[in-house]
Amino acid sequence: MTKTDDYTPPEVWKWDAENGGHFASINRPIAGATHDKELPVGTHPFQLYSLATPNGVKVTIMFEELLALGFTDAEYDAWLIRIDQGDQFGSGFVGVNPNSKIPALMDYSIKTPTRIFESGAILLYLAEKFNAFLPTDATARTECLSWLFWQMGSAPYLGGGFGHFYAYAPYKMEYPINRFAMETKRQLDVLDQRLGLVQFIAGSDYTIADIAIWAWYGQLVLGRQYNAATFLDVDSYQNVKKWAELIDARPAVQRGRMVNKVSGDLSLQLHERHDASDFDTKTQDKI
Repeated sequence: MTKTDDYTPPEVWKWDAENGGHFASINRPIAGATHDKELPVGTHPFQLYSLATPNGVKVTIMFEELLALGFTDAEYDAWLIRIDQGDQFGSGFVGVNPNSKIPALMDYSIKTPTRIFESGAILLYLAEKFNAFLPTDATARTECLSWLFWQMGSAPYLGGGFGHFYAYAPYKMEYPINRFAMETKRQLDVLDQRLGLVQFIAGSDYTIADIAIWAWYGQLVLGRQYNAATFLDVDSYQNVKKWAELIDARPAVQRGRMVNKVSGDLSLQLHERHDASDFDTKTQDKI
C-alpha cells in the first residue's frame, strides 16, 4: 500500500488483502459464503440478525417503537452478528442477505417465511405490515419515503466516506477527509434547513424517516460517531441537534440502541434480545 501522493492506478486492479485499514481482514471483492453456518431461530415471529451499527439500530428501534405501541405481533429475537469476525459470510446469513450486510430479517409470521434485507427495506416492510410510522396520506407518504431514500443514498458518504477515512483508514489522507467532510457538512446543512421548518423530518409526525436518519445523523451530532463532533462542528447545526435530542429521549429509542451492542458502557450492551425483560436482566454488566 502506497502512502505517497504519486500513486498511479495499475492497468488492471488486483486485490491486495492488506489494503483496507481497520476492516482489511473482512473486506473482499467477491460475494458469497466463506463457511457453512446455520443461523439460530428463536420463538418469535421475527428473527433479526444484526449488530448495533447505525443501520442495525434503525431496525431495533423500529421493533421497540412498534412494541411500545402495543403491537405484540412485532415481538422479535435479535441475534448478534459480529461483522469484525466475518459472521456475515456464514452460509445461513448469506441465505437471508446475499449482500452479506447487517441487518437481515426473517418474517415467520406468514405462510411463506420471507427474508428482508437492506435497512430501509426492512423499515418500510414493518411500517406497511403494522400500518405505523408511515403516513397514509399520499403526499405525506411520498415526503416520508423521499427522506427515507435520501438517507439510504446519502449515508454511504458519511460512513464509508468520511467515517472510513477519518477514523478507520490506516493513515490520515487530507484529500478524502476534506472531500467527505465537506459532503457530510453539506448533508447536515440539508437536514438543519429542513428541521428549521418542521418538527420531524417528514413533517409533524415521527416516522421511519426520522428513525433512519437519526441512526446516522442524529447520533453523529450527539457525538457518538467517529469521535468527530468537534472536527465537524456539529453543535452549529442547532435544528438537527434539537431534533436528535428529542428522539434520543424516546424510551423505545433508548432500548433499540442497546440491542446487539458490543461496545461502550456495559450496562447499555444487550448482545441478544429475546424478551422485553432482557433489558433489565441480561445486559453485559449483569452477566
